[in-house]
Amino acid sequence: MKSGFKWMFLILGTIIGAGYASGREIWQFFGFESGLAICIFTVIFIIAVYVIMKISYEERSNHFFPVLERLVGRKLSYVYDVLIVVYLFSTTIVMIAGGGATLEAFFVPYWGGILFFSVLLVLLFLSNINGIIRLNVFIIPMLVLGLIYALLTFNFSNHHSWMLDLTKQYNWPSAFTFTSLNILPLIAVLSAIGKEMKDLKEAKIASIGSGIVLGVISFIYNETLVQMADYLAEYEIPLFAILNGSPFAVFLFMSIMLWLAIYTTAVSGIFGLASRFKEISNLPYWVMAFVFVLLMIPFTSFGFSNLVAILYPLYGLINLYLLVSILLYPIMGRYRT
Repeated sequence: MKSGFKWMFLILGTIIGAGYASGREIWQFFGFESGLAICIFTVIFIIAVYVIMKISYEERSNHFFPVLERLVGRKLSYVYDVLIVVYLFSTTIVMIAGGGATLEAFFVPYWGGILFFSVLLVLLFLSNINGIIRLNVFIIPMLVLGLIYALLTFNFSNHHSWMLDLTKQYNWPSAFTFTSLNILPLIAVLSAIGKEMKDLKEAKIASIGSGIVLGVISFIYNETLVQMADYLAEYEIPLFAILNGSPFAVFLFMSIMLWLAIYTTAVSGIFGLASRFKEISNLPYWVMAFVFVLLMIPFTSFGFSNLVAILYPLYGLINLYLLVSILLYPIMGRYRT
């Protein structure tokens, strides 16, 4: 059971990054009339995570190619192999940009924040995978509790109604694009722990736990952002619009938690890339992390919100086929048997 929660925090640390924790990603996909979409997302996310972890466990994998091959076949697995590398590379750029944008709230220059973020990113890879897992176990519970506290405080102070009108849920298809956006990093990270898993109970705990936590936070977060819709255009990071007027201690805590969430997701991205190229290069993880970060920094000049607005919907659409393959895998697997 303990290992199941360990993997749950790894999953949450992978998903709750710059786009999600800041609110930018949630607003990009959900928004008005999206309560049903978030419920559907919760269910298909749980199924998708369990299927990925089950294949990873059966393959005893340490990188994502064997899992891809089981899901989409050998030919398409080469296509998605390249796509995952491009995805991890580009979304980690988003994380680094988000790290710089977050520190701007404390009057740290954008490029200074990016440099500081990048150095810490490389330093973590001087340790092994256990260092990455310990980081998530320490940070993610505090971030989840902090987010729920800040969001609920805002909603209670504004006497928000939580009634879900099922006749006004036109945005339900976004559940599939939102889930598919997050599928590639999950495959990249969860495929690297196949050898570490002891049994499938760990997969059940991790998938159900992470799905419920993300579903609850996504619903509360989206309801909060809907109330702030008129003001979100003024903020690079929507969470700061919600925190506007909060006590400084709350603002400071949530800003630190946001920055750390961005950091853990960037770490997951680099880890996924390094795991894939480990067999080819045989370089230490920290050397590969240094090379990847050095290549990424120039692209952060596009800005955080612009990168999210362009890349995230694009990947959400591209990954739909992979999501369908994952959801159909249990059925097709029985048919093949």
